[in-house]
This record gives sequence, structure tokens and C-alpha cells, in this order.
Amino acid sequence: MRTDSRSTVRTAHPTETSIHLAFAIPDHPWVDSADGANVRMAMTVAAPGDGAGRLLRVVSESSGEEGEVKVELAEKSGLIHADLSIGANVAGAGVLKANGGISSPGLKLHGAGFIVTPDEAASLGNPPIVREYRNGRDPTDRPRGVMLIDTWGLSEPELGQKYSAVWQRLADRVKPERDAKAHSKDGAGYAKHWWLHGKPRPELRKMLAGLPRYIATVETAKHRIFQFLHAGVAPDNKLICLALDDAYALGVLSSRVHGVWALAAGSHLGVGNDPVYVKIRCFEPFPFPVATPDQQARICELAEDLDAHRKRQQAAHPALTLTGMYNVLAKLRSGEALAARDKLIHEQGLVSVLKQLHDELDEAVRAAYGWTGQPDDATLLEHLVALNAERAREEADGTVRWLRQDHPQGECLAASSLRGLRPAYQHAASTPAAASQKLDFPEAAAMAAPSARPAWPTDLPGQLGAVVQALKDAGVPIRVEALAARFAGKRGLAKSLPGLLAALEAVARAQKHADGSYSAA
Repeated sequence: MRTDSRSTVRTAHPTETSIHLAFAIPDHPWVDSADGANVRMAMTVAAPGDGAGRLLRVVSESSGEEGEVKVELAEKSGLIHADLSIGANVAGAGVLKANGGISSPGLKLHGAGFIVTPDEAASLGNPPIVREYRNGRDPTDRPRGVMLIDTWGLSEPELGQKYSAVWQRLADRVKPERDAKAHSKDGAGYAKHWWLHGKPRPELRKMLAGLPRYIATVETAKHRIFQFLHAGVAPDNKLICLALDDAYALGVLSSRVHGVWALAAGSHLGVGNDPVYVKIRCFEPFPFPVATPDQQARICELAEDLDAHRKRQQAAHPALTLTGMYNVLAKLRSGEALAARDKLIHEQGLVSVLKQLHDELDEAVRAAYGWTGQPDDATLLEHLVALNAERAREEADGTVRWLRQDHPQGECLAASSLRGLRPAYQHAASTPAAASQKLDFPEAAAMAAPSARPAWPTDLPGQLGAVVQALKDAGVPIRVEALAARFAGKRGLAKSLPGLLAALEAVARAQKHADGSYSAA
């Protein structure tokens, strides 16, 4: 180990197609004084060719005499992957078709006027277009009990004719805000369709159609918790929704196996480094086990018990939160003494029962994968990366182990008996053509397409930034030729883009997929 109070790293922009990371610190404090910005940063140095690098991780931090942050670093050598790690190449895992077309963020409102209290809903006549609502804090904190006006499927005249009180509320509370932003990027479309949510997620609605419940997790959260939400509950944009009503899937996702994967594959946000669940990296590449009927039945039973236990204890104690329960669970696992407040949560949440359910679920999921003992995190990731590669080879040969299967409501079917089936809607949703047709409202395609192609920057930093922005604007994986076509004034751009994309992939700003396409990381 070594201790540095301040470090300066000089970087050189790579010009060769083949590069490697020679030095990296993935998570370092930015603060230099008491008045500094309280954020985190990563530092990297790229070098030409292939090779190993030095990876330094912060293991402790303390305040210096002049307000600077002293950090203690632990060093490790080896091949540094795009996610700034050494070991299993989680960042290199490819998206699996089997998990496609069943995950999406929730609704993005673009207007607080859509949210109403139960009393306000009553004053509007409790119309059927008002639904229960959960935002990014409700599932793990104390639900606020608010509701959401959801006008999807109605034109403005239809809304005025059928629900005049709702029309007036939105005209008073949402339309002025939309009109004020009409000249901003995308603002014209949002202003024109002011009675609709900014991102009403038609693809998510199609996924959830006919399901009695679905799985949701908070996008950014200290603890990775999955739970069932009733189909009538409208999810916020800060929830990641999985169109699965099967307790088998809930059980696998709630296990330590997936928790370790999600922590390694996802990103982090804020000074607290809260884990972020990025669905294209955490869910879509994750290889589920092929369980026997008995194994799947056991996982289903434990997952249902887990979901019911948490909801039952929260219903009995309205002030009890999932975050509080899992904070206490973490202390039980580490052997840390419980404070008075922790003991109350332990009693109200029956957290020892929660721990037992998770322990049994972890054991059942490991058995479904065919793993014995309790592998450490590094070993789990190695197993999962290898399994992802195996599944990718299977899918290339035409065998897709589709995750979602059509089955009678509430029935938990054996994974091994249905893995060969191909649900038509999931297969269609996983095709590139379907992905390109994910429109939030009419004219969305025209809004998404730039009116004029931007000029290709002449400086290297500008080029890297332009490529990142183009990947974000595309919204779906895009090939090099299509990416080059988004810029004007540069012939032969498709030949020089791979080098830039490789550089961005090395610093976790772009992700390459098995079919050669790229997306923003």
C-alpha cells in the first residue's frame, strides 16, 4: 500500500487503434479544500498496444490540515478492463437475446402537475386514468401515497370531452411549463403534446400488458432490492421495470449472485457512491441458470416468501422502510453491534427472518447454477462471465433460452421445460427494427432526427465528445457506418471511428456489442 495526499496524472490522447490502460484509479475524491466540489472522479492513462497496467484503489480517506483529502491506495497489476477493474471482464460481457425486450425505465413525466393526492383525485371524480404511483424513493422509503394522471391513448379533444376536470388541471399546471420550454431541445414536441407524459414509454406498456404484476428495482440505491409491484402501479423514470411476473426470476435477481454481478456491472453516483442499476449492463447480459423443476419450485417458494415478508412487516409498521431493514441486515452479516434504533427496526422488520430467507435463497440459486460452497465475489464473476460467453455462442447457433414464458397467472413453471420456446412478442422486441420504433408519441421520430448533421470536429477532444453524444442520441446500439453518417464534412470517417471507439471503450464511455455495434456506456 502507499499513501498519497495529492496526485497528478498526465494523459496523452491515443492515436493508435490498439490501446490498453497503463494506469487507472477508478474512484478518487475531487475535493482539494473545504470549498471544493464534493464529487468523485476516475483517472486513467492509455498507452499504445496491448499490455498490463497498474490499478490503484482508494482504501481510506482522511482530511488534511489544509482541507485537502489524504487517500491511502492499494495497488494491483494486470489487464485493466473497460470498467477499470482487473479480473473477470464483466464490462466485456455481451447483451443476451434471452433477456431482451422485457426491461425499461418507468414513466418520465416532464410536469409535476400530473401528480395528485388522493383528495385531489377525488375532486377530479376519481377517473380511471388516475393510477397509483411510485417514484425512485417510494419502494425503499415511505410511500407518499400519491397518484398519477395517465392520459396515454387519449387525444387532447378526447381528454377534454371525457375528463374535463383533468383537462383543466393539466392545462393549468402542465401546459404553461411545457410552453415555456418550447424553444429548447425537444421542447416543441413536449409542448405540442402537453397533456401526455414527456416519456410515456409505449414499449413498457406493451411489455406489461396482461401481467398481474411486474418486478421493479430503484435505479440508484444503496441496497439492490427487487420487489413485485401490482400491474396497476405506475412506475417513475427512476425505477427499472422488468416485465416478469414469475417469482423464479424475482428469486434469482434477489440472490447474492445477481447482487455481486449488478454491483460490478453497474455504475455509481454521487459522493456516496450509490450503485446504479444500468439495465443494458446489469440485466441484459446477465445469464440466468437453467434450473430443474424442483430447483425452480424452491426458488419460487423462497422468493414469494421474501416478497410477502417485507410487505407484511411494512404494512404492520408504516414507518418501517426497506432501506432501514437492509441496513440492519448488513450489520447482522458483518457482526456490527446494533444501536437502539437498529434494534427497533430489527424487531419490527423481523430482520433475522429476512436474513434466513436470503441465506436460503442464495443457497438455492447457487444450486441452480450447479455451484457448490460459497464462492467469493471474484469467483462468482468469473463463472458468470464464462456463462455469458457460453450463452452468446448458443444464441449465435440459434438456441435462445428466452427468459419470459407465457404461462397461467401465478403458475411457476420449470425452467428446463420451457427454455426452447420463443414468445413472439419478446422475440419481436429484441430485433433491431423494433428497437428503432420505440416512439413516445407521434412525431417523436422526426424530433429525434437532427434537422442537419453536425460538422465533424477538427480537434481530438471534440471528436471524442461528439462520438459520445452521437451514441447517446442514437438511443440504441448503432454500427460504425451509421454512426459516421450522423456527421457532415468528413470523408472516410467510418475508417477512423474504430480507433476513437476503442479509446472510449477503454475508459468506459462506449460499449461494443457482439454484433459489432456500439452504444453509450
